[in-house]
Amino acid sequence: MLKKIVIPVEEEKGLEARLSEHFGRAPYFVIAELDESGKVSTLKTISNYDEHFGGRGYAHDNILGEKPDILIVYGMGPRGLDSMSAAGVTVLRAEGRTVQEVLTAYRKNKLEVLTEGCHHSRRGCH
Repeated sequence: MLKKIVIPVEEEKGLEARLSEHFGRAPYFVIAELDESGKVSTLKTISNYDEHFGGRGYAHDNILGEKPDILIVYGMGPRGLDSMSAAGVTVLRAEGRTVQEVLTAYRKNKLEVLTEGCHHSRRGCH
């Protein structure tokens, strides 16, 4: 079974992209599908088109349209965390600076479930 993982990032550099400090303010999201062996089978980067970037809605609602299984973040607001949890998406706390490092930590089962959202709108709530 494929696992679809979403990771907020600062740039369009695929596996080398640096993670964004906060989910809702990430300019981009990497969407990685991992096969049964944990290898990346597909990888794409999409723009964040929520209200912070002149678009519509909230990042968490927009990302749910991608039907992720897992979201890996440094931090996110409580409303986004609640929305993901209600949709059955597992939210994990990121360890690492790049998509590659985070996926490696995921494969090694080193990431913990994020249990509490940030209660402010500033960056760096991890």
